[in-house]
Amino acid sequence: MSARSVIPFGPQHPVLPEPIHLDLVMEDERVVEAIPSIGFIHRGLEKLVEKKDFQEMVYVAERICGICSLGHGLGYCDAVEHIMDLDIPPRAKFLRVILSEMSRIHSHLLWLGLLADGFGFESLHMQSWRLREEILDMFEEATGGRVIFSIMKVGGQRRDIPQDMLKSFCERMEKMREELKVLARTFLDDAAVQTRLKGVGILTADQAESLGCAGPFLRASGVARDIRVSGYSAYGDVHVIPVVRSEGDSYARCEVRIDEIFQSFDIIREAVEKIPEGPVDVPVKGFPNGEYMTRIEQPRGEALYYIKANGTKFIERMRVRTPTFANLPGLVETLRGCDLADVPILILTIDPCISCTER
Repeated sequence: MSARSVIPFGPQHPVLPEPIHLDLVMEDERVVEAIPSIGFIHRGLEKLVEKKDFQEMVYVAERICGICSLGHGLGYCDAVEHIMDLDIPPRAKFLRVILSEMSRIHSHLLWLGLLADGFGFESLHMQSWRLREEILDMFEEATGGRVIFSIMKVGGQRRDIPQDMLKSFCERMEKMREELKVLARTFLDDAAVQTRLKGVGILTADQAESLGCAGPFLRASGVARDIRVSGYSAYGDVHVIPVVRSEGDSYARCEVRIDEIFQSFDIIREAVEKIPEGPVDVPVKGFPNGEYMTRIEQPRGEALYYIKANGTKFIERMRVRTPTFANLPGLVETLRGCDLADVPILILTIDPCISCTER
């Protein structure tokens, strides 16, 4: 038996933009065990519900994370709207779907770039982020923001998006689709990429289920679970089929996310074709009183939002469970037995969002 040593990985690492810390128990170049340690950036955001009124808290929820900001705003608003029995207008529901899918595209393109950077393919990294800029430009035109959008509110949307702007987005996304096809061929067909991803970090369907994994990380192991099919917002009016692969390795997780980008293009086009005219918000009277838990599908997977209100303008309790938190046990399992050189790539394949996890 080889001598064992412990190598600290993170919280600062040149490849990973997230402050995740792992103690890697090593035998030579092989990882025997990975012990995660989180808590470096705890910010007490859930406690702020006691100091910010329930409408102001939307802005705080969006700042749980930059990349996931739209989903956090949607999850918080949806929970409060259920407590207050608010039925938001159909147009607002469709706008939420369109913006959520745009957020999924920009998140997955960001991830693809980071993955390419993880195995040293810098030109692929830059091409992924160049394509992502197209979506950020559209967000800026529609909301005024490129990271934090502040378009969501309890009762609907703060502003409408004109129909001609939505149609122009669809036209621009068709051009993005063609560029993504070229990019996808490089990710999926390049021999060097396949060498670094195929057969690496295998997680079986049974392991993914028992460890409570979520999102593309779960679906790449053959489990067809996607909360969008439950029909929240206007997802019940558009065509959503979970993107699934059965191999459970890093390559399968890359395939799932690329296919989800193409699916998001289709969902946005269908939503723009079906979106009705009308108002985008309803009057909000009184204060929330009750409790509710809602589930939404963020780009990284299923996120849960629990809200408890007591009839005052301040929420009594907010609890957010993010997909990265759910995926950490699966990550530890994939790291067991891998080579040290594959650790950054395997961490990236769960698409970690540590600021979401620690709040």
